[in-house]
Amino acid sequence: MIKHDVVIVGSGLAGMRAALELCKDHDVAILSKVYPSRSHSGAAQGGIAAALGNSGDDSWQEHMFDTVKGGDYLGDQDAIEEYCKAAPRVIYELEHMGCIFSRTPEGKIAQRSFGGHSKPRACFAADRTGHSILHALHEQLLKNSKSIKIYSEWYMHSLISDGSRCAGVVVSDVRTGAMETMHAKAVIFCTGGYGRVFKITSNAFASTADGVIAAFNAGVPLEDPEFVQYHPSGLWRQGILFSEAARGEGGTLLNGDGKRFMETYAPTRMELAPRDIVSRAEQSEINEGRGIDGKDFVHLDLTHLGEAKIMERLPQIRQLGIDFIGVDCVKDLLPIQPTAHYSMGGIPTDINGQVILNHGDGKATPMEGYFAAGECACVSVHGANRLGTNSLLEAVVFGERAGRAALEYLKTAGFAPINESQEKTKVLNQVEEIYQSDGSESYNEVRTEMKETMTSLCGVYRNEENLKECISAVKDLQSRFKKGKVTDKGKLFNTELYEIMELGNMLKMAEIIATSALQRKESRGGHSRTDFPKRDDDNFLHHSLVYKNGEELEIKKRPVTITKYKPVERTY
Repeated sequence: MIKHDVVIVGSGLAGMRAALELCKDHDVAILSKVYPSRSHSGAAQGGIAAALGNSGDDSWQEHMFDTVKGGDYLGDQDAIEEYCKAAPRVIYELEHMGCIFSRTPEGKIAQRSFGGHSKPRACFAADRTGHSILHALHEQLLKNSKSIKIYSEWYMHSLISDGSRCAGVVVSDVRTGAMETMHAKAVIFCTGGYGRVFKITSNAFASTADGVIAAFNAGVPLEDPEFVQYHPSGLWRQGILFSEAARGEGGTLLNGDGKRFMETYAPTRMELAPRDIVSRAEQSEINEGRGIDGKDFVHLDLTHLGEAKIMERLPQIRQLGIDFIGVDCVKDLLPIQPTAHYSMGGIPTDINGQVILNHGDGKATPMEGYFAAGECACVSVHGANRLGTNSLLEAVVFGERAGRAALEYLKTAGFAPINESQEKTKVLNQVEEIYQSDGSESYNEVRTEMKETMTSLCGVYRNEENLKECISAVKDLQSRFKKGKVTDKGKLFNTELYEIMELGNMLKMAEIIATSALQRKESRGGHSRTDFPKRDDDNFLHHSLVYKNGEELEIKKRPVTITKYKPVERTY
């Protein structure tokens, strides 16, 4: 058995920031299935939001209103207020930690426009902002290496819990195959999203729902899983992200007729409307036959920006286009399509990252010793749709808050008793089932069909018929998954085994997303129903909570916290 005061699962911005809050007083472990500096936070390109006002007047109140409106009034406004108030301080702290932001001619942190924001408040490091912040935080971890132990390339299988209190996790060393229990006074999940459920996605291969499904299997509901954000500018057929910064710097979107079509959908904001609106506009153009050459993509035009500006502000976008499709955006148009990008829903937490088991009778019941932050969590600051540059801010702000909440909890908490043998045996039995299965199904084919099913039937646009078909297809794939055949039965660095376990998590997540989407009979933010095209505040101004009820899913409601801004029609 391995023992630490705190185990943090996930080494992106949220996990690293939580660790820095705890490491001065406690023995901290960070568990990651990839090397920390390869965490998916590093893929974020365009910026991190804060009302610094370096490009004109701005305020946290304006940032808050934009975030509330951007989330189609489903975000919890008490959390959004604290989050937006904290943003300027967070930026300056990151700067002092060594994050190198781009600068104005006066030497201030540069800020640019982003979709849904009324003021330029995206602080950026060219188009490698996540990379810059991730490495600055990683340096701080190394600085505190005496009290932080990093378990790199370890896989988390399950949460150890008695139903009301968390006591650790069951893990494997990917290199050796050795399985261990990690006993902890507190556990913090910072495991990211689940975009790999979809075929066209900007998410890294590690974004496979491991954390949220471990929580779900331990009895924690998942909040608002139906809200999946599609980013408007994924590379055609591959989903690789071309940052929204490209549009923030003046890039335009063109359909097959060469027309700048956003004037039809968001005339006041054009390409800088929120992502859900721009993605639906692109998909509508494609569906109506106005894609490029009648195909399923449109063009992103940066040619008018000039090589000097592109190389200063968008160098990574240029290199991605050259490397992956041989297109130089200085001279040519980039083919793009909507790509599954971000999970607004996740593990329900309070404003301090404390995981909530249920909200019965208007009271929140926590799971003691269990915290979550970042994309795997649902605070909820994004509501039904996240604004660009708000995700890096969420990871840092709530990573810090979860770390502080765990620090407070540890003042009185000890190690809860666990049955090590029992916890390991449950997971070993699952592994053995995979090894001993003599089925004929291909796990790769099951994975491919799941991705295609979710993209075609539960994507940008949804309806009852497609969602029912999607749920049926996913359940069939779950049955076929149990008849899969593994080809590598070794212990050492058996990546096939972990990919199979990830697939099992994604199949369950796919069912949860589609089932929750079916019950929400309205259109709001990233959830767009063609059979219910209007937002319905009378019946659906609430959060969805999906519980595990045996083999079935049970969906309950939680009220939205509304403080300053009453819901009104969302127009741009």
